[in-house]
Amino acid sequence: MHLEFPIRPERLTPAEQRLLEYIEGNREEFLFMTIGQLAAKMGLSEATISRFARHLGCQDFKQLKNIVIEQNHLEGPAGKLAGTLFTGNGEESFQAAEYLKKQMLYLEKTMQNLEPQVFLQAVETILSAKRIFIHAKSASASMGQLLYFRLRRLGLSVAQIPSGGTEMMEGLAQAGEDDVVLFFGFSKVSWEGRVILDCRKTAGYKTICFTGRLLAPREEQADINLYVYRGEEKEYHSMTAAAALVDALIVAISERLGADGAKNLQRIHRMKKKYRI
Repeated sequence: MHLEFPIRPERLTPAEQRLLEYIEGNREEFLFMTIGQLAAKMGLSEATISRFARHLGCQDFKQLKNIVIEQNHLEGPAGKLAGTLFTGNGEESFQAAEYLKKQMLYLEKTMQNLEPQVFLQAVETILSAKRIFIHAKSASASMGQLLYFRLRRLGLSVAQIPSGGTEMMEGLAQAGEDDVVLFFGFSKVSWEGRVILDCRKTAGYKTICFTGRLLAPREEQADINLYVYRGEEKEYHSMTAAAALVDALIVAISERLGADGAKNLQRIHRMKKKYRI
């Protein structure tokens, strides 16, 4: 499918036609190139590429990238990253300050849709559980590791379920009545997540899911669903709000544990000091 611009292709110069052909055939690669890199690749000057963008009806090179994103319906990690990098900030290069402002909006949306009673229910469920099992895979693995590390430091009985395969089944088989299984299903519930939800019927454990959906199908809902906003469908999905929610959960649990939680942290500190770690 050809990109559409106000000018007819035959009105482009030979060099511009070659540029357009390269962009159409290498759309994702083009989106991650600077104007200098594209010029070097094509053996042209940066001025020629700037004129090419204006000839196509674009204000500049960045707007040309935006049009490619809009018309290409890019999917997958590269497409989502490109959509985040090259739209919205009005700058040629990525601006950390603008990105961090966007994360503030993600946190705001998370706060707006996170029900306080549901959050407190998650805290109570974790504290009353005999054992806590955590399943996290792919990008969520870092959040699972953070949750595991923080809960263990507080002296709670916590274990990580392997991400998949037979080992995942073996880990999940350990969870039973009076236990809780936490997992991540932001945009959808994975096959492993569906197994976790299905097995709770016979095993009797409770489930807590970190989710990016407000209206998930009933069969994909955990006993407790903690909402996290990570961006629109075609955006690069940030873990900023997820990490903040994990930390909020840990702080709330620490408060409820009171002296017991502090006692375990102090014990760890004394051991580290004794053995000079």
